[in-house]
Amino acid sequence: QVQLVESGGGLVQPGGSLRLSCAASGFTLSYYTIGWFRQAPGKEREGVACISKRDDSTYYADSVKGRFTISRDNAKNTVYLQMNSLKPEDTAVYYCALGDDDSSLTLFHLSAIPYDYWGQGTQVTVSS
Repeated sequence: QVQLVESGGGLVQPGGSLRLSCAASGFTLSYYTIGWFRQAPGKEREGVACISKRDDSTYYADSVKGRFTISRDNAKNTVYLQMNSLKPEDTAVYYCALGDDDSSLTLFHLSAIPYDYWGQGTQVTVSS
């Protein structure tokens, strides 16, 4: 059974940190481009970060650049999203997604188009 499972969400105060995990079964994540997305209530889904299957290059939305870091642990078949200096506007359900596109990362890879499989999401709430 192919599956992506996100974990690591929770409640954190502004300025705090969380690390989200995207674990896979039925996939070897190192073979794919992985994206992290989020969706806040009443808002459209937003791509925040992605990592390339080709060379592990990364690309970030301006809203998270310098605060979030996407990385892989191939031994654990897991992709992480380290989130620092969290703000209330980071509150959302966070999803990871998997795709086979191997082109150089651009803003296109923060859209849903290149991704074929999605996890169920993990809630992140930033509040005092």
